[in-house]
Amino acid sequence: MVTQKLDKLRAPRKLIENKVGFAGDRSEVSIYDTYEPASRVRLDADELLFCGMISGRKIMHHPDDAPDSPGTVFLPHESFVVAPGEAVEIDFPDASLENPTTCLTVEISREKVGQVSERLMESLAMPELADDWQFGNPVLHTRHNSETQRLLNRLIKLFMENHPDRDLLIDLNVTELIIRLLRHKTRDFLLTWCSRDPEANALVAALDWIHSTLSQPLDIEQLCRHAGMSRSRLYVEFKEKIGCSPVELQQQLRLKRAAERIRNGEAITAVAYDLGFKSPSHFCRRFKAFYGCVASEYKERCGG
Repeated sequence: MVTQKLDKLRAPRKLIENKVGFAGDRSEVSIYDTYEPASRVRLDADELLFCGMISGRKIMHHPDDAPDSPGTVFLPHESFVVAPGEAVEIDFPDASLENPTTCLTVEISREKVGQVSERLMESLAMPELADDWQFGNPVLHTRHNSETQRLLNRLIKLFMENHPDRDLLIDLNVTELIIRLLRHKTRDFLLTWCSRDPEANALVAALDWIHSTLSQPLDIEQLCRHAGMSRSRLYVEFKEKIGCSPVELQQQLRLKRAAERIRNGEAITAVAYDLGFKSPSHFCRRFKAFYGCVASEYKERCGG
């Protein structure tokens, strides 16, 4: 029923960035469909804007990019966040009536982001990083994972329904989305920090070790010795501040490095072995679970 109602609302009224929006208290969910190729379509963000790719391909250009920059490709299972007051320009090279390029956006008020951010930083309890940490660059590129997809599906359903507790449930789901974004940014910040000062603290030392030994099997006991933490403390620190185990983080970093190299034209088999995967088939299974498509399809989508 919800799907049929949504499909009816999405009937195109215009061919480029056809928008259907559902407004909440301190957030708004919108679905944008584009039905024909277009370039340099401007997108302004008055508030924090989360954009999750649903289908098709976008190429985004930021005003700070070099004039000859090819832009950044966004595919399904990937997302980007535009900071308040920023603007980007987007190309839709593959859009058509039969296969529209579709993106779902969640616009979130500064007040809401600030409240959640403050609580998260208190929970991290890392005063040596607090002064330098902030929500992020003008545009944050992240993987649109299955948990985020389920969260976005719940938000769409809530906006469509007349549930008596709809506003409260929407607020809870938006809070979860912000936490996921901030956790991701915290992880990126810590990885950047470890490249500047690998001995800043035990957790940063552990992150530096994982980042610098991606192609090698992860020896947890050696990692604990390098970080100066017990095994149990190591796992607690990773769960609280990174959101996953050391092995899961290594796997994610490997796959992100692999995607970068594949986009740059390197051979998939060579990348798989170079980054420590047991076989190309093992790599392809992991890659599909992480990115939602096999590596060869990813390479094709990126123009490789």
